[in-house]
Amino acid sequence: MPQEYSSEPDPDDSDAEFVEIEPTGRYGRYKEVLGRGAFKKVYRAFDELEGIEVAWNQVKVADLLRNSVDLERLYSEVHLLQTLKHKNIIKFYNYWVDTKNENINFITEIFTSGTLRQYRQKHKHVDLRALKKWSRQILEGLLYLHSHDPPVIHRDLKCDNIFVNGNQGEVKIGDLGLAAILQQARSAHSVIGTPEFMAPELYEEEYNELVDIYAFGMCLLELVTVEYPYVECTNAAQIYKKVTSVRDLESLPKFKFIEQTTSAIYTLVICPVLE
Repeated sequence: MPQEYSSEPDPDDSDAEFVEIEPTGRYGRYKEVLGRGAFKKVYRAFDELEGIEVAWNQVKVADLLRNSVDLERLYSEVHLLQTLKHKNIIKFYNYWVDTKNENINFITEIFTSGTLRQYRQKHKHVDLRALKKWSRQILEGLLYLHSHDPPVIHRDLKCDNIFVNGNQGEVKIGDLGLAAILQQARSAHSVIGTPEFMAPELYEEEYNELVDIYAFGMCLLELVTVEYPYVECTNAAQIYKKVTSVRDLESLPKFKFIEQTTSAIYTLVICPVLE
């Protein structure tokens, strides 16, 4: 029997109206919030030219002007997004400054399933083959970043900053606001990141792109255990003490429980990439 469609207006149709339009008229923003950070809100939006949904990232400049470091990170993120083109790096479409409302806005691709952390917590039963597929995509994204001259260091790689299109099993690295293109020397000199994922050398303020590989390893731990690394710690100081005192894998949290699984992931994921 043919499906009948009602012509009655949907009570939620008001949510389908644009509440803001980009200066060229190409992008329209809905009021639906997809995510939020300390200074940034991410809204669902629509690209009228391509006919696709996108993410509208909006940052309050007035808030950032109180902290020049955060403002610099934002400009760094926008600049990097403009130049990076890879299947496992978030796509960047456009940006502009709204001086009237004191906002910086930029348009990126939208992700149907949120972050990899959210996705893993939602789907508790995941085969090793799926973990391998996700991990290879992260590594391919990192390989692209690190292959630049000078290399691009993310410096805050974690499952919260990796995004998923669940219907395609597609994983992409995002939130590059803390990344740095190394100028002249191949080392950086600032302590930035999330303690649970920070390599020991990050605390020593002398590091290179290999800190992302350390963070990737911690991402693997989280993907396997569905918990943040060092979950037994209650503050950053405790994490710092453990990280800077670790000299062997036996000291890592949950290591004995996941030793065989992590070893298998290393064999299946990392080794083929290095070959």
